[in-house]
Amino acid sequence: MYKAIIVEDELHSREFLKNIVNTYCADLAIVALAPGVEEGVAAIKLHQPDIVFLDIEMQTGTGFDLLQQFPRPGFDVIFTTAYDHYAIKAIKFSAVDYLLKPIDIEELQQSVAKVIEKRKANTGQLALQMLLKNLQSPQTTEQSITLSTSEGLEFIPLQHIIRIEASGPYSHFYLKEKKKIIVSRNLKEYETLLTDHGFFRVHNSHIINMKEVKRMIKTDGGYAVMSDDANISISPKKKEEFFEMIGQRMV
Repeated sequence: MYKAIIVEDELHSREFLKNIVNTYCADLAIVALAPGVEEGVAAIKLHQPDIVFLDIEMQTGTGFDLLQQFPRPGFDVIFTTAYDHYAIKAIKFSAVDYLLKPIDIEELQQSVAKVIEKRKANTGQLALQMLLKNLQSPQTTEQSITLSTSEGLEFIPLQHIIRIEASGPYSHFYLKEKKKIIVSRNLKEYETLLTDHGFFRVHNSHIINMKEVKRMIKTDGGYAVMSDDANISISPKKKEEFFEMIGQRMV
């Protein structure tokens, strides 16, 4: 049995989450409820939970304010939020779980199962640390993305990624030093995450790091030669935007 704490400032949401966890998550025992950051910090120190359900935005501060009090957390987190919060992208970047309110029971069960697996592999706390680091350096090349592979979690600095190729439901990350990582998530998810960080989807099957384009060739339909010497076709629909981005890089 895993000990869990709920940190949530709305009484109704707090009680609802407690009830559905008690009913549908047999592996969890709710040991405390906290209405804010200060009470949440105290409850965590007192009960030493395995999992914390943590509201992102509370009247007394944010869930991140709470996490700052635990530089090396011994617990895993499932964030909860009533709307598509600005930090959701950073949370996805770091492979940390979150739930949108109103909370769906099936999504709750899936998140709990994933967090339990992370606890067994002892990787969740590293993902939390990466999240806090990314929040401190938004929109910079110093950010890292957390990739969940069959072997565990990989923390990859964005500047190490050359390109990402789709292969059915999988995404293949081609990195510097000829390293390759396969992730069981589709390319669309990474397009959404990486667009604001200098990456561009040039084709249905490829996202490229624009800083890793070595040459652009206008013949043979048009393609980009990447720093790993891969030739990546440019979709006719994307050519104008691609050349515009290349032009901005040359300024």
